[in-house]
Amino acid sequence: MSIKKILVTGANGQLGWELSQLASAYPNYELVMVDRSVLDLSKPETINTVLDTIAPDAIINPAAYTAVDKAETEKELAYTINAKSVELMAAYAAAKQIPFISYSTDYVFTGDATSPYTTDTAIAPLNFYGSTKADGESLAFAANPNTIIIRTSWVFSSHGNNFVKTMMRFMKERDSLNIVADQKGRPTYAKDLAIATMKMIEAIDAGKTINGVYHFANQGETTWFDFAKQIQSVAGLTCEVNPIKTIDFPTPAKRPAYSVLDTSRIEKDLDIKIPHWETALQACYDQIMKDS
Repeated sequence: MSIKKILVTGANGQLGWELSQLASAYPNYELVMVDRSVLDLSKPETINTVLDTIAPDAIINPAAYTAVDKAETEKELAYTINAKSVELMAAYAAAKQIPFISYSTDYVFTGDATSPYTTDTAIAPLNFYGSTKADGESLAFAANPNTIIIRTSWVFSSHGNNFVKTMMRFMKERDSLNIVADQKGRPTYAKDLAIATMKMIEAIDAGKTINGVYHFANQGETTWFDFAKQIQSVAGLTCEVNPIKTIDFPTPAKRPAYSVLDTSRIEKDLDIKIPHWETALQACYDQIMKDS
């Protein structure tokens, strides 16, 4: 079957918004962008009816419960959105024999590795948010073996709330900032992830078999502290930025100390070169400036 109409959830989120911005670059596809007011993943009983009404040829699901610390107390809500509803969408896609792409996180890993996590590394989440995403993965694959899961990390965009925009705001408002320097990962520009997602849709549409787990993040690993320093440099801000240890900044949910993702599988299967995170940060900053 050929793909014409693509349902994209979470239209107001970072990735959903970046996908909507690509619509004109992919005139062969109709992107039907829906937010919570149309498809509310906290109400799984409504999902099939909404999907039947839209009748998509593919489903891309960036919508998620992403409040990592709140998830430690809002467990039922986080599980419903990140696991139960993902399972239902995967089952729907299986029944209709249409592609289903959903997203997961570096937080499915323990964080005690010293080399990048591959797509077949065993998962063991440190926090409840991570466990809901891990459950979402396994439930989706059980309901639909052709499910595609893209794990990503440290997502930022010119749209919505994220580390880049928060740092820019704080650096203008404050004289000094303390930023965790002992957690390592790979930042991800949501626009680059959106482009890779659309390349995946094109590949599937062209008859390529794509399923299973993929990792996507921009090239190069860094720490939150070094990420913040680079944001400061790009934005030309003068706030004092101090490195601190995770232990000095306690949060309700534990964070993995090391969550660097190996992206070789997606690069090979889609024949793409992923930009370095510093290049992506500059592009994002330029877009923020353009939008203001």
